[in-house]
Amino acid sequence: MGQLSSSSAFSRSTPTQIIVCSIYFFYLFFNFTNVEGFDSLLRLPQSGASRNRPRSKKVFYVDDFGAKGDGVNDDTKAFEDVWKLACSFPSRSKIIIPVGKTYLVQPIIFGGHCRSKLTLRISGTIIAPKDPDAWAGLNPQKWLDFQGVNHLTVEGGGIIEGMGQEWWARSCKINTTNPCRHAPTAMVFHRCNNLKVRNLTVLNSQQMHMAFTSCVRVAASHLRVLAPGSSPNTDGIHISASNLVQIKNSVIRTGDDCISIVGNSSGIRIRNITCGPGHGISIGSLGKWNSSVQIHDVIVDGAFLSNTENGARIKTWQGGSGSATNIAFRNMWMENVSNPIIIDQYYCDSPVTCQNQSLAVKVEDISFVGIKGTSATEEAITFACSETFPCERLYLEDIQLVSYSGESTSSFCWEAQGSCSGLVHPPSCLSLNDSYIEQKVLSSSVLWSI
Repeated sequence: MGQLSSSSAFSRSTPTQIIVCSIYFFYLFFNFTNVEGFDSLLRLPQSGASRNRPRSKKVFYVDDFGAKGDGVNDDTKAFEDVWKLACSFPSRSKIIIPVGKTYLVQPIIFGGHCRSKLTLRISGTIIAPKDPDAWAGLNPQKWLDFQGVNHLTVEGGGIIEGMGQEWWARSCKINTTNPCRHAPTAMVFHRCNNLKVRNLTVLNSQQMHMAFTSCVRVAASHLRVLAPGSSPNTDGIHISASNLVQIKNSVIRTGDDCISIVGNSSGIRIRNITCGPGHGISIGSLGKWNSSVQIHDVIVDGAFLSNTENGARIKTWQGGSGSATNIAFRNMWMENVSNPIIIDQYYCDSPVTCQNQSLAVKVEDISFVGIKGTSATEEAITFACSETFPCERLYLEDIQLVSYSGESTSSFCWEAQGSCSGLVHPPSCLSLNDSYIEQKVLSSSVLWSI
């Protein structure tokens, strides 16, 4: 007797058998398709483009690594561990410092080179130890130290609290019986490339608040940098030996320079800055300890300075060498500023009188355009330049500086050569060199983006 075909067998099955078989089939299908990994075998092949889709970003939460976030327990190890893992991750990664918590962190190094782009999102608060003795045996000049990190973004709307009050009390500038020594910078970025820092508040640093040293391509914006006007050496943002740095849309209120630019830096753009109290926006100091320095291609465009010691300033020590050139200060409003426009080549921040020296950093091709407001002193414009290396090719245009108290204002020039255009008040005292060709410094800006 021949075998029945499957179709004939199915046709001869009873209704009950058909129902039972159907239930069994659906039972097997449901269970197999819910086995982990099995569902992917049932999917249709995807297009070729999706096979090259990049891996998704990995997110690491500092609390998952043991951080307490109570402002009392030491969370340093948790920060070290989460950074080490995120930095070693092969694709984009993000570290989350959550809002509503306060993390006590000892001096720490966030080292590179990381395998991929990394974002540090600080939404909560990070505080430093109150006691300076926490730095015993460590580098006394750094607290949060970022070294050799490329393509790093630091953001999040959080707070960096330096707890600098005890450091200030021990400063030789506050108590002259104390020895002068270094204090930490809150956030140090050293040898970092393609760096973004935005939307942060940095408070009460022990000394400088934020420093970029030997960095290339930095974009910093929407920062609030705050310390009492009486706090010593508390620079807001310090730029040293760095190139292509942009600082914009930030508020800086400190006890020292709001922004200082030193040491072989170029391609610096400062835009839309509110400064005060503080010592103003400064190129320098330069040439200290007979050092050589090159500063060039710097533009400050758009700033409001209130109750500061200086406005647009260049300061150099005697005995230095090199040059500060192609520097432009534009569109700045001064309110009760002691020295709205100043070049000082006899700068001496020393408890003893500095000796006269013939060498000096050469200052040339400097422009001041659209500088307006009120001066707290009679001398609104000061150009005190070197006798052996006079300031050359200085340019003034659209200067309107009147007295805050209603008195008259004046200019002072020593070994300063240049020219002016349009309204300049107080009247210029620059001497014009016969071979001088009028120029506006940095008429063609260095174009770059990050």
